[in-house]
Parts: sequence; C-alpha cells; structure tokens
Amino acid sequence: METKTDHSTIEIAQPLPPSSTWKALKEAIRGSEADYTKIDLKRAIFLLAVPMILELIMESTFAVVDIFFVSKLGASATATVGLTETYLYLLYSLAMGLAMAVTAIVARRIGEKNREDAATAAVQSIFLALLCSVPFAVAGIFFAKDLLTLMGADTWSIENGYGYTQWMLGGNVVIVLLFVINAIFRGAGDAAIAMRVLWIANGINIVLDPILIFGWGPIPAMGIEGAAIATTIGRGIGVAIQLWTLVKGGKHIRVKLTQVYWEGKTVVNIVRTSLGGVGQMIVAMTSWIFLMRILADVGSEAVAASTIALRIMMFTIMPAWGLSNAAATLVGQNLGAGNPERAESSVWKIGFYNMIFLIIVSIVYFFFNEELMRIFTDDDRVVSIGAEWLQILSYSFFVYGWWMVSGQAFNGAGDTRTPTKINLVFFWLIQIPLSYFLAIQLGWQHSGVFWGVFISETSVGLFTLWLFSRGSWKSVKV
Repeated sequence: METKTDHSTIEIAQPLPPSSTWKALKEAIRGSEADYTKIDLKRAIFLLAVPMILELIMESTFAVVDIFFVSKLGASATATVGLTETYLYLLYSLAMGLAMAVTAIVARRIGEKNREDAATAAVQSIFLALLCSVPFAVAGIFFAKDLLTLMGADTWSIENGYGYTQWMLGGNVVIVLLFVINAIFRGAGDAAIAMRVLWIANGINIVLDPILIFGWGPIPAMGIEGAAIATTIGRGIGVAIQLWTLVKGGKHIRVKLTQVYWEGKTVVNIVRTSLGGVGQMIVAMTSWIFLMRILADVGSEAVAASTIALRIMMFTIMPAWGLSNAAATLVGQNLGAGNPERAESSVWKIGFYNMIFLIIVSIVYFFFNEELMRIFTDDDRVVSIGAEWLQILSYSFFVYGWWMVSGQAFNGAGDTRTPTKINLVFFWLIQIPLSYFLAIQLGWQHSGVFWGVFISETSVGLFTLWLFSRGSWKSVKV
C-alpha cells in the first residue's frame, strides 16, 4: 500500500520476516558500517532510528525516575527542579544549537567521504562546548539563590533547594559535552555509540538517585542536592567514555591526537552554522521560561504539575525524537552525497511513522492522564493541573510528529536559521502574549498557559511542514 503526496511517496512497508528483523535489530544496536547514502532507505532509517530511539528512551527514563524520587520530597522540591531547569534550558539552547551544527557538518563531510574534516569539526565543537559551559558554571556556583528568587521560587526552594541549582549549573560542562559529542556520533552514523554512552550515564544516575537523595548505609541523605550530584557523576562518566571512544574510533569517525588543536576556519564555520540552531533553541526555551514565570504566579502546584507533565511528555515522545534525529543524519549525509531527492524521501517516510506513533501516544494521554500523574504525586491539585495539560497535549500530537521531523530536516541540511525565524514568530510573538492574555488577563490561570501552548505549537507545526515542502533547504551549503 502507498500514499501519494505532492513531493514523494510514503511507502508502508510489509513487515520483514522475524529472522531478518532480528538480524537488522542486532546490527542497529551493535553499530553498522553501512553507507547510509546507498543502502535501502527503509533499512537506513531502521539502522539509525533504533539506537537513537533507545538512546532517548533512556534519557527520558532518567528524567522520569529523577522527578519520581524528587517529588517524594514535596511540591516545593519538585518546583525547584522545574525552576532550575528554566536556566538549564538556556544552556540546552547553546548545547543543542551547537549539536545541530556539528551533526549537519559531520554528516555532510561523511556523505562527501571526507572523514578527516569530519574529525576536525568534532574537535572544534568540543572546544566550543567547553567555552559555552563557563558562564553558566560561574552563575550557578555563586548566584544560585538569586537565580531562584528571580524565577519566583518559594522560601523552601531558596533556603533548602539552592544546592541543587549550584550542582546542576556548576557542573553543567558534563551536560554540554554529552550533548555535543553524541551529536558528533549521530552525524557520523555511529548512533549505536551515542546510545550506549547515554545508557551507561543515565543508568548510573538512576542507581545513585535514591541512594544520594534518601541515604543508604553510611551514605547520608542529601535530599534534592543528592539528585544533582547523581546526575553530575553519571554524566561525567558518560563524557569520559565518549572521549575515549572518539579517540579509539567508532565505525565511521575517529579523532587522532594530532588533530587536537584550535582550527579557526572550522570554528568559524561551526559557529556560523550553529547560530541559527542556538537562536531557535533560545527562542523556544526562553519562551518556556516566560511560561514558567507565569505559572509561578499561579502557584507552586502549577509549577510542580507542569514539571511532572513535561517529564511525562518527554518520556513518551522520545521515540519520535529518535526518528527525527535519524532524519537529520539522513538529510545531511544524502545532501553531502549529492542526492537531495533521497534526502527528501527520508523525511516524508519518517514523518509518517512519527505521526502514527504520536497518535497512539495521544490516545493514552486522553484517557489515562490522571493515572500518569498519580505515578509521581498524590497531591490532588497537582494531579488535576498536570492531567489537564496532558489531555490538551493529546489534541495536537498528530501535528507534533511532522513538526519534529521537518524541523530536523532543516537542521540536518544546515539551514538552522529558518527554524529560528519560525520559532521567533510563533513562540515570542504568539505563544507568550497569548498565554499571558489567557492566563492573567482572562483569569484562566494555568489553563490559559496550556491552551496558549496548544494553539501556538499546532500552528508552528503546520507552517514548518509547509515550508519544508517548498524545498529551499536542498541548496544550503555547510
């Protein structure tokens, strides 16, 4: 069966025989040396998407487990995590923008069969990651209480939760490096390596979380600060493994010690390409900061509920993000190989798969929103607010799937500026004012924020897909 579009053909493949599926699954998890610009497109999607999905499932599993343990300390502790994450979102903006650029550049060089330049780009992106982490570390270590006060934190958060903020921002270098180096592996086609690193790092986090938060044997209970220490230790070990693997060599990329030097020309190219990615993430994530500030005025329960609901959402949509990341790699490598039609075809196929998956997630959100919230909290008010947001999200997820893939297609092509402009209009000029108007001016409170998000993000998804279909991204040079 196949469904025609104006731009490509979306094939719904017949299931592979169990033996073939199992063989492909083992290859995907082990890591494949296949040339993703030449093999069957559905196989290329499978080999890239499986480890990327598993990687992000573990990342989201950790986020859910982390908030599960922290939520046992009360609504204020949960709110502290949410308020600290608003600052981490700024850091993520830089890290993810840089990651978008390095994925696009490394994928393009690999597609061109130029592995030396791919490795050079990897080294320079690591240098840039280290530079990005410094101001956040200084701010977190010395101004943690002030940062929480600025975000409207309650007295408990400021007096008892600031240690969490200090650790998370002070040790942010491990977060940035984990993002960027895994982006290197994904761009090269070594998605299985990125998967294994994140599984190890977050597996350590999950084990250490209850031990350090609640105490175990001779280890004292550290409360919310223990959650941050567990994260820093786990991700620090993950970064050490990444660096070792990068030097030792993956299936598609290896950095030689003789390449570890500052290369100005490559740095300029990475910065130029990453500006759009940083811009689009800053726009999106500062929008979330404003939304959290509005919710903080509503009350700690609204912030706590939104923090839990966001973790649930991130956990359930991570397979869709994994598919979207596969699209970025396939677009970059196939453009590098001079095959833009194959690049476009990969996006339409992955977008269709994403839509189907997120429709299933929407059904779960619609019918089981309260049950999902009660996994993390017994506070009826927090449950009620979070359940409402999950139900509202369920109305828009069929569009989310296409938005995620089409946006990553632009980024994979190296056109990070177009999504930035789109985000600027739909998030800053529509989402924030609309959410404020509905929540504060009309008195809808938290419901106003949730409906503002629904309207703006459904609109941005449809518009991004339409713009992708015009094809200007095919001519981008990186």
